[in-house]
Amino acid sequence: MNDVSQLSLASNPQSTSSRLQLLVLSNGHGEDIIAVRILQELQQQANPPDICALPLVGEGRAYQQLNIPLIGAVRAMPSGGFIYMDGGRQLVRDVRGGLLQLTLSQIQAVRRWVKYQQQLGNQSAILAVGDIIPLLFATFSGANYAFVGTAKSEYYVRDEVGLIPRKTKGASWENFSGSIYHPWERWLMSRRRCQAVFPRDTLTTNFLKKWPIPAFDLGNPMMDGLEATFPTQRFYSADIQQQEITRPLIVTLLPGSRPPEAYRNWELILVAVSALIASFRERDSVFHTSGTLVFLGAIAPGLDSNILCQTLKIQGWRPDSESPIALDDANALIFKQKNAYLIVTQQAYNNCLHLADLAIAMAGTATEQFVGLGKPAIAIPGHGPQYNPSFAEAQSRLLGPSLILVDQPGKVAKVVQSLFKNPDSLQLIAHNGLQRMGKPGAARRIADCLQEKLGMGNRE
Repeated sequence: MNDVSQLSLASNPQSTSSRLQLLVLSNGHGEDIIAVRILQELQQQANPPDICALPLVGEGRAYQQLNIPLIGAVRAMPSGGFIYMDGGRQLVRDVRGGLLQLTLSQIQAVRRWVKYQQQLGNQSAILAVGDIIPLLFATFSGANYAFVGTAKSEYYVRDEVGLIPRKTKGASWENFSGSIYHPWERWLMSRRRCQAVFPRDTLTTNFLKKWPIPAFDLGNPMMDGLEATFPTQRFYSADIQQQEITRPLIVTLLPGSRPPEAYRNWELILVAVSALIASFRERDSVFHTSGTLVFLGAIAPGLDSNILCQTLKIQGWRPDSESPIALDDANALIFKQKNAYLIVTQQAYNNCLHLADLAIAMAGTATEQFVGLGKPAIAIPGHGPQYNPSFAEAQSRLLGPSLILVDQPGKVAKVVQSLFKNPDSLQLIAHNGLQRMGKPGAARRIADCLQEKLGMGNRE
């Protein structure tokens, strides 16, 4: 356990700050990253707040890049934050690992921070990022607060037409009160001290506005910071046939970021890759490209590339020295097998997203970001703890037609062929992805709104 609760109190206990004192609460690695994007924009404001943070899950390393001090204890739990997976087994592991004691100490840290700011006469506020847990902390802290809802979307239960038919028992529970957000969550968002709520998409915002909730449709910060390092163009344009003749088909591989699950996902993805290569060589193939397949392995920095490369060699891939495309990563590892190349990179994530025509995905955030660029992703449910059948099915509802599930990796090739036989479906997918994930720039828009709303005091 790393308790740094005194860092936020070390500035100057004798004087009152004229700047807003902001405490950020987040509950997961992805939530930490989204929070940091918003904070980066806040720091660019003319009168930026003094910022502290308390990651409720994990160690909050994302905050280190902005030198943001933590106000309380943090600890990496056995589940890695996926406490709702595996039928509650992950939650049991976390409880045994000290989750209850950690949560109690964090509640005390938040209350201590708010009380300290009140004693100094400082204007303080809390930004909660994630789900109901940081929202609960913020609601009962005694300070004004805002909420960035990253975990829930109405797309999990409906689309623009209506409710999604469901076969599983208990599915009606998700929408029993007319919204993916339950009455107690809406109550937390409608309190007098809640100054702003930022849902992840337009559909969810419109539903929350049915209640007295200050919901703002400003986009999803998950789509920020994804710019490529070179000019890009969308391949699904009017001259798509000519483009296909002159360039390779590019497929990005997204195995996830958490070991050892990501290594098992990688093995399944490579089975799909082999099937796709075989179908690409068939005489009646629908692909009219240059005859070359390029796979881009977008590998998280925390994974061991040696393990991934060893799996490649076992499956017949051999190291090569020349890349068929410019990926802008001098350390990328290049492999070749017949008419296909596979490039492993841990530095060119954004470029992997932009260059690809489609993805074979077994990831959470990365899959959503890829789809948000208007491209199709094919998913293979794994064995978890994150990317299991339950998670994949829920993600397919969230992303709609942009995410196509297959129960076996060998079926990926048929899905790819079907996509290229139906260019209209690619146009639909492009529109759907942009609609569900939103336009870039959300972090700046949220920061501007926070600066206004958190400086206004309580709502009437």
